[in-house]
Amino acid sequence: MTTQNLLVELFVEELPPKALKKLGEAFAETLLAGLQARGLTDSAAQVTAFASPRRLAAHITRVAARADDKSISQKLMPVAVGLGADGQPTAALLKKLASLGANASALPKLKREGDGKNAALFFDSVIAGATLVEGLQHTLEDTLAKLPIPKVMTYQLSDGWRSVNFVRPAHGLVALHGADVVPVSVLGLRAGRVTRGHRFEAAVDIITLRDADSYAAQLESEGAVIPSFEKRRTEIARQLQEAASKEGLKPIEDAALLDEVTALVERPNVLPGRFEETFLEVPQECLILTMKANQKYFPLLDGKGKLTNKFLLVSNIRPTDASAVIAGNERVVRPRLADAKFFFDQDRKTKLATRTHKLGNVVYHNKLGSQLQRVLRIEKLAGEIAQRLGANVAYAERAAHLCKADLVTDMVGEFPELQGIMGRYYALHDGEPREVADAIEAHYHPRYADDALPRDNVGAAVALADKLDTLVGIYGIGLVPTGDKDPFGLRRLALGVLRILFEKVLPLDVVHLLQLAKAQYASEVLTDSVAVDVHDFMLERLKNYLREQGYEFDEIDAVLAQRPARIDLVGQKLKAVQAFKKLPEAAALAAANKRIQNILKKTEAPQAAPDLALMQAQAERDLLAATTHLAPAVESLMQSGDYTDALCALAKVRAQVDSFFDDVMVMVDEPLLRNNRLALLNQLAGLMNRVADISRLAA
Repeated sequence: MTTQNLLVELFVEELPPKALKKLGEAFAETLLAGLQARGLTDSAAQVTAFASPRRLAAHITRVAARADDKSISQKLMPVAVGLGADGQPTAALLKKLASLGANASALPKLKREGDGKNAALFFDSVIAGATLVEGLQHTLEDTLAKLPIPKVMTYQLSDGWRSVNFVRPAHGLVALHGADVVPVSVLGLRAGRVTRGHRFEAAVDIITLRDADSYAAQLESEGAVIPSFEKRRTEIARQLQEAASKEGLKPIEDAALLDEVTALVERPNVLPGRFEETFLEVPQECLILTMKANQKYFPLLDGKGKLTNKFLLVSNIRPTDASAVIAGNERVVRPRLADAKFFFDQDRKTKLATRTHKLGNVVYHNKLGSQLQRVLRIEKLAGEIAQRLGANVAYAERAAHLCKADLVTDMVGEFPELQGIMGRYYALHDGEPREVADAIEAHYHPRYADDALPRDNVGAAVALADKLDTLVGIYGIGLVPTGDKDPFGLRRLALGVLRILFEKVLPLDVVHLLQLAKAQYASEVLTDSVAVDVHDFMLERLKNYLREQGYEFDEIDAVLAQRPARIDLVGQKLKAVQAFKKLPEAAALAAANKRIQNILKKTEAPQAAPDLALMQAQAERDLLAATTHLAPAVESLMQSGDYTDALCALAKVRAQVDSFFDDVMVMVDEPLLRNNRLALLNQLAGLMNRVADISRLAA
């Protein structure tokens, strides 16, 4: 079919910057999918997304003016229902044909397929392909309905009596197929070829687009707009690096900030700014946060990562003399930095230790008490964990006692993102040991995927105590994450606990820790099974984490099937399973183990040891001898933590296992023989699954 490229643009008032990138991608991808579904373009079509503060647009290649007609064969009904004994059509068949726009004249064209009772009548017809006008109309309506709009606005159209819903009021619609306008309409707008450029710097007020392919070039040359989000983002990043290099500095790296600034400007112009050096007395995290969050500036760091008194701003205009723009931004940022300095100075007048009691007035959760009660639980739990790790118990308990005190400071009240960070600064100012101060900040770590872990075991103890208390408390009152809803961040907290235990290789039993955390609450507050439930919840998170580390599903399944409580040993067991899988005997032993598991599931295996005197076949005597000989060696290897050798040692019983299943019938009628053979299999299964459930490796 003959095709041309298609351009669709929706011109709107300023879109929410944090949502723009996702809106632009969804607009383009959904348009393409809708046109493909209607046969107006094919799988070779390419889509280019455009998104700027005042527009969403998509350029799609290989779009037809009309989709090809489509031949279909539709099953009508069984022959016995559609035709009478005399071979004439029944009323049901005629009614069905009429519903399809056909009549009795189509009867000779009906096809029969199948034989006997399965014979059915089929009707072949041709469905006319959709025109681009109707196809794009439906696709555009579907696309707008599916956009991931964070908050919908209702606004009145220019006729004064109709209202529509969209993310922001829309003022223009462009739909060009090649050079031709596609007459579609949406949100009270009819499509044309006219758009607008930059509010202040466009060469012309109205831009008349020549065709679909000239869109980006005309907007840049006539409208002073870079419509591509990615191109604009790349240009901002380039200018940031160039401007920072001139100062011998580097801009702070923040992908989210770069995305947000890209969504705020149409014609980016990076300019330098500075503030008084006296503000550098304030912790740099405070200054960086206020510049990024409130002003969307990029602070500049020196070679050691220390904040300087210089920053970069991204302007939306390019005046010949930018001094007024720079001066205005420097004037605006000064009060923000002054506020941060004021909060810092005021907070240091009161010691952290004297703030802890104020947490009694802060509700943590109405079923779990105040923040002070929470702190007391964390303090006790952190001490017990520190003792098990051989860390300084007094430091861990002190850090836990102070860890939430900065929540009632002015700085954290203004910038909640600084909790923990400010606690560390204030603790150092108060003369607390550095280990205590560091643990106050570290107890929030890891805050997100790939975030740093606590550096020492004091910090690890407080971090684990904080996360375990929340997990057990929130889960234990029934607030379990469902689907994509996890308002208390329990998945993140579970992953944090797992990462600390796994990556720092801490010799702690997580089930015991969960039981300790539960014990801090009154018996009637939490569900009785909360420790087991949270352990299961954590193991599910561990599966995903290990997959991201590159382990195969069957390897993870084999190790986690045993519901390990020692997360620090999981890595060694996974490596043992990987080594075992490479053995030539692995597949046969895994299959045999699976067979054993299936047999044992169907009956209650005796707990007694197998009796040699009851063994009739040489194969079962050989298997008993092999397992009896191997068991002490495997146990010794397990005790020394040599899981790889322990698992690989199983290769020595491959021949005896094969012979047993070739020569011995387990489920015989005689109960003594049957139970003895089940006992032997039970003993073998225990030996084979000491490290992992290798039956999970069977194909």
